[in-house]
Amino acid sequence: MLYLHPSVCMALIVRSSPLHGAGVYTTTPIESGERVLEYTGPRLTKKQTEGMYADSEVTYLFGMQDGKTVIDGFGTAAFVNHSCDPNCETDQINRRIWIIAARDIKAGEELTYDYNLYDVDPGDDAPCYCGTKECRGTMLCPDEVARHKRIMAQRKRRREQKRSKQARRKVA
Repeated sequence: MLYLHPSVCMALIVRSSPLHGAGVYTTTPIESGERVLEYTGPRLTKKQTEGMYADSEVTYLFGMQDGKTVIDGFGTAAFVNHSCDPNCETDQINRRIWIIAARDIKAGEELTYDYNLYDVDPGDDAPCYCGTKECRGTMLCPDEVARHKRIMAQRKRRREQKRSKQARRKVA
């Protein structure tokens, strides 16, 4: 059993997931609004996390609202997978990150939340494989998708301008 709050007791397990490697499942029903798990781990500065997972396909970094602090997650919460149609959401309460049930969750369901990734290098993929009707194909937040499109379009224009200049030089 995992005890999170004096009045709340729920059983969670980590096991194989069709979404990604391992996932977190509840063995008991969870009511909407319940705090399910705290996202824990060392608190680092953004600078300390640069390149931390450069050679890894997975990261467990969670940015705090101050924009400066990042949690390098470990423990059960680090295994909660992304979904574009999640049954949980995250909230920062008193400088702690909580995974909270966004709706009633049945026993046996995998817990998920929308990662809404940001601050990703343009061109780097963060594909989503949740397979829901709402799947947007990426774990990036909509603002980050728009930022990537702007930057990639700028890069494309620069490349085309450079090619155009090179072609004019060859003709001359």
